Amino acid sequence: MRVLVTGNHGYIGSVLMPLLKRAGHHVCGLDGDWFEPCTLFNSDANWPHVRLDLREVRADDLTGFNAVIHLAALSNDPLSNLDAELTYEINHRASVHLARLAREAGVERFLFSSSCSMYGTAGDDFLTEDAAFNPVTPYGRSKVLAERDISQLADDDFSPVFLRNATAYGVSPRLRLDLVLNDFVAAACTSGCIFIRSDGTPWRPVVHVEDICGAFLAALEAPRDAVHNQAFNIGRTDENFRVSEMAEIVSEVVPGSRVQYAADGGPDKRCYRVDCRKAEHTLPGFEPRWTVHRGAEQLRHAYREHGLTVDDISSPKFVRLRRLRELLDDRRLAADLRWVATAVVEEQQDVALVSDEG
Repeated sequence: MRVLVTGNHGYIGSVLMPLLKRAGHHVCGLDGDWFEPCTLFNSDANWPHVRLDLREVRADDLTGFNAVIHLAALSNDPLSNLDAELTYEINHRASVHLARLAREAGVERFLFSSSCSMYGTAGDDFLTEDAAFNPVTPYGRSKVLAERDISQLADDDFSPVFLRNATAYGVSPRLRLDLVLNDFVAAACTSGCIFIRSDGTPWRPVVHVEDICGAFLAALEAPRDAVHNQAFNIGRTDENFRVSEMAEIVSEVVPGSRVQYAADGGPDKRCYRVDCRKAEHTLPGFEPRWTVHRGAEQLRHAYREHGLTVDDISSPKFVRLRRLRELLDDRRLAADLRWVATAVVEEQQDVALVSDEG
């Protein structure tokens, strides 16, 4: 298939694109490139790419594609709290607009990267895809609204599919340290202290980034009737952990590290466990392989191999909110998170210089 991936330069996208290519698909990326320099290591990005704000996409940009995989978004709760209205503009309204344009352009399948955070506050019960939504942040609410409105576009020629990812972890060229397991291992490797900001009791379903990508590939290639206008929790049912449990696993994987709790840490409102059996039973070829223990070992090895430091943990390079604030403070991004024209030229010159020196 010819597949357009939005957010192809992000944490998930930079792992997904090579997987799609190896599977024989023709891929093209579309990304606003806010996080272009945020790399742990270089990767083979040998595919066509369009630098374009999601809100500026036109139907012509989607013509000729069989499928769209929509990853681009303000990608977590802290980012969504930067400006709630912008979160709804980008994650909800721009996503629905993209889906509508895709349908007009003749795109047959639209895979939407959703989130288990839409379940919000749910307690100890395991939640299937039919569970009630109770989001507690603009990010979670934006995903609920996007799913609702995109699903209404489904027809005989346009098939949306919603992948509700658990909290991601694992090595990616575009590393993120604003993800709980990635953060814990980074702290353990660089400072020896795994710091928990809550009381450690909230439940989190977690999933390796490679397993997320495997789910997207499976949903892309699945028979239409198996996935049409359906939602899938993406993860493993046996990989739901309390935050404190993940910290203890990391302390075992990184010898000499210790767990420390914030003195004022209280319970986190975000607390949910998810049942992921539907995806494992329905998506042909989808078999999540990673566990938190193996993922923590992978992260430990990568951090040491690439020389991650204490300063990196708090830098804009690996924390998405800090990167956006840096771009805003430097006036390279306007308040609406669109590139300032002069900044676009400067960023392109920087990329050209890197290419020439490489």
